[in-house]
Amino acid sequence: MQHSQEEPEHRHDHELHLEHESVEDIRIETVLLERAIGGWRGIIDSGIPTIVFVIAYLVTSQDLSQSVIAALASGVGIALWRLFRHEPLHQIGAGFVGLLVSAGFAKYTGRAEDFYLPGLVTNIAYGTAFLISVLIRWPLIGVFLGFITKQGTAWRRVPDQRRVLAAATWIWVAVFLGRVLVQVPLYLSNSVTALGIVKIVMGWPLFLAAAYFTYRVLEPTYKTMRAASE
Repeated sequence: MQHSQEEPEHRHDHELHLEHESVEDIRIETVLLERAIGGWRGIIDSGIPTIVFVIAYLVTSQDLSQSVIAALASGVGIALWRLFRHEPLHQIGAGFVGLLVSAGFAKYTGRAEDFYLPGLVTNIAYGTAFLISVLIRWPLIGVFLGFITKQGTAWRRVPDQRRVLAAATWIWVAVFLGRVLVQVPLYLSNSVTALGIVKIVMGWPLFLAAAYFTYRVLEPTYKTMRAASE
């Protein structure tokens, strides 16, 4: 009788533990998203200038100057709105600098497609770095996860963990170099409107999809590394 009474209590405690883990997982995902891109606000803020540039380019009959001005004005408007609401600007700061660089390239060369050139170069750099890290068996996802779990490079001595972390890194190789493979032909063919649309579609939507699959691939390994650090 005593055993039958303890069993429901044990099951209840186990369910509470699982519920706690689920809540903790959601909290971790939210925190990582906030830190990386400023949450959903960061996604919207970073995407608006590109959308404005594409729309302005179509509406103004491909007037580069007006399109660049419209994109910059949208970036300034976002910053002013954040200031008015007393919200931090550090998340949109890097994006605004990137916007200035993109606008500067386009104005300097006089070619609208060069508005997207800095982004292409960035994707090439990130994709190459992630690819090299996998090939030399130091996958960057492993380096990052080792840092946040305070495990350092201990994961390199565990073959299963090393393989999982390499697989997660391959996801980001596919993201960055996939963007390059799709966007470079459009850039070379001066397809400004198509390039803008593809940039938006392969921007944050693809980033979030990759982040989701990365987390699912890493979830067991992350929990193991976190438990070891505790």
